[in-house]
This record gives sequence, C-alpha cells and structure tokens, in this order.
Amino acid sequence: MAHTRFELFSLEAAEARAFLFRRLGLALAAAACLFMALLVATLAIGLYFWPTEYRYLALGLLALAYAVAGGILAWRLCDGLAHGPAPFSALVEVLGEDAEALRSGPARVQAPEPGASEEVS
Repeated sequence: MAHTRFELFSLEAAEARAFLFRRLGLALAAAACLFMALLVATLAIGLYFWPTEYRYLALGLLALAYAVAGGILAWRLCDGLAHGPAPFSALVEVLGEDAEALRSGPARVQAPEPGASEEVS
C-alpha cells in the first residue's frame, strides 16, 4: 500500500512541477513582450505631448495608470496563490481514506485477491 501511495505522490509531484514550469515560462515570455510594448507606447505618448504644456500631466497619468495596473495584477497574483488548488490534493484524500480504514480495524481493509497483481502505469 505504501508503494502505491509513493507512486501517487511521485506522479502528482511531476504534474505539479510540469504545470509550474509551463506557467512560469509563459508568464515570463508574456511579461517580456508586454514590457517592451508598454515601453514603446510610453515613449510614443511622451514624445507626442512633449512640445505642449501637458507633457508632465501626460507622464504623471501614465505613471498612475501603471501603478494601478501593477497593484491590480499583484493583488490577483496573491489571491490566486492563496485560493488556488492545493498541490497533492488527491494524495491527501487517498491517505485520509487509508487512515480511516486503518482506524476502523482490519475487517474493513480489503486485501487484494490471490493471484491478482497491481498494475503500474
């Protein structure tokens, strides 16, 4: 039984690692592209308003917009991390069932049938 649970833990750990690296790679690529687009847009707006008396207002509004957007994104990130799916939830559920079966006595623990082998995928 412990061997099966360890295999389940290994599978869930591999899935969690793959999910994390995939999301991290996508997030970094998206952040780099969006940063470059934001930099060019900021430069274009700054150059457009530079010959007028509204240049400082335009730059201030851009900075305010970036600060608000950054705050909203940071809040969503923290909220997603705090309320996201728990890693290894299937393992915790199976171990809870095992503990309950062991507490209720050996009569409730089902032994495999003789001659039946466990399949490992």
